[in-house]
Amino acid sequence: MTKYQQIPNWIDGQKALPITNAWLDKYNPHTGEVLCRVADSSADDVQKAVGIANSAFTAWADLTPVKRGQILADIVSAMKRRAAELSDCIALETGKPPQDAKGEVASATLQAEYWAGEGMRLYGRSFTSGMPGKYSHTVRQPRGAAGLIVPANTPIANIAWKTFPALICGNTVVLKAAEDSPRIALLFAQLTKEAGLPDGVFNVIQGLGQPAGAALVEDARVPVISFTGSTEVGRWIAEVAGRRLARVSLELGGKNPFVVCGDADLDQAIHWASLSAFSNAGQRCAAGSRILVFQSVYNEFRDKLVAKARSLRLGTAAGCDLGPVINQHQQKNILETIEQAKADGGTVLCGGSVASEPELAKGYYIQPTVIEGLQHSAELSCKEVFGPVVTLHPVADLQEALALSNATEYGLTAAIHTRSVDRAMWFAQRVKTGVVNINLGTFGSEPHMPFGGFGSSGNGTREPGIEALDVYSELKNISFLTRNNLI
Repeated sequence: MTKYQQIPNWIDGQKALPITNAWLDKYNPHTGEVLCRVADSSADDVQKAVGIANSAFTAWADLTPVKRGQILADIVSAMKRRAAELSDCIALETGKPPQDAKGEVASATLQAEYWAGEGMRLYGRSFTSGMPGKYSHTVRQPRGAAGLIVPANTPIANIAWKTFPALICGNTVVLKAAEDSPRIALLFAQLTKEAGLPDGVFNVIQGLGQPAGAALVEDARVPVISFTGSTEVGRWIAEVAGRRLARVSLELGGKNPFVVCGDADLDQAIHWASLSAFSNAGQRCAAGSRILVFQSVYNEFRDKLVAKARSLRLGTAAGCDLGPVINQHQQKNILETIEQAKADGGTVLCGGSVASEPELAKGYYIQPTVIEGLQHSAELSCKEVFGPVVTLHPVADLQEALALSNATEYGLTAAIHTRSVDRAMWFAQRVKTGVVNINLGTFGSEPHMPFGGFGSSGNGTREPGIEALDVYSELKNISFLTRNNLI
């Protein structure tokens, strides 16, 4: 009997051991100890799951969208009943404080609820024609087995974000779970079965991106791939899946600007800047990791932000502000990036190291870190670090703030704090990002709002929101000609 719990795959409505019986160690980010063992799936495991998903496709697609929505609504009910179990799993696997884990489950449930209702709104359009007696309309039809690849930063939210629009459109799913949050994917799979989702419609593959994720991308039987993760991997997916003309949806990295104008409410700006930079341990594609502050308020803002960062409490207990980063490799990368920033002339105003508390010493903690003095071309000024690290940059005016906001390969989100509606809208119209928030943080998508970015932040698709239907369905135009001689 193994010492640690094993987290297997989920194929055809039941647990499935990896064909090679290979396993990976999953570590607790709070303690550094082995938490469980995860199936190290091979390409053969992926091919088996895809085959099952394809076998289940016709029956699922033949259900009416309303019926599919009713089944998804039953999954929503199950998520609500088991919210505490889901939250506890997320808190343990990711190191989130309990209130953050509960908030994520609530967000995922809201996402699911929205898409369950879409079964009654899977609308088409009707068209006029220049030909007498000709009538045209569109319908949405499913594509097949959808390959969904998710990260571990917000695991149940990421699963819901992709799974529910894929299912409501009539697709079946093969989910490549994040290796750092494997059990939440298995719990969700079990929950879908208990709620009445037919076997084979939702399948989970555990393991590493290489080989498991790569095999899913390369499988010609998977007509749509949706990926959230790094820009580097996204480029590879676009290239490989593009060769076989698969539909690809990519939500990638960001180096998101947070602009503070001279007329901003500084206390509100500090509140949202801190959340944007440090909540979820900075592990957000929408993190506000570049703060551009008008020179007239720079010193005051800097001092208040440093004081705020120093007040934040690390840990996994209720009331803590941020937990550890997800794994030791990520912790090491962040620390190396901070050291490089020092070498590039940056001054660490606070943080910059691992947790100082003895009880946190074995976990993968990074102190909330504020750095100033870097050139805009420095590595940390341009690179997504995916940790609780933020850089400060003084700017002369809004024109300079806009120019620097747009001087990046990314274009995911942006935020501006100002009391001027004119100034806010001028910036919002011109900044090259897919999401702009005014007097808020750089994050905060809702189920009915499209999310995605420009440049290296994505490939132009938007999820969630109604725009996600364009990812997971085919639009078919149907025309027919009536007999005009009947009257």
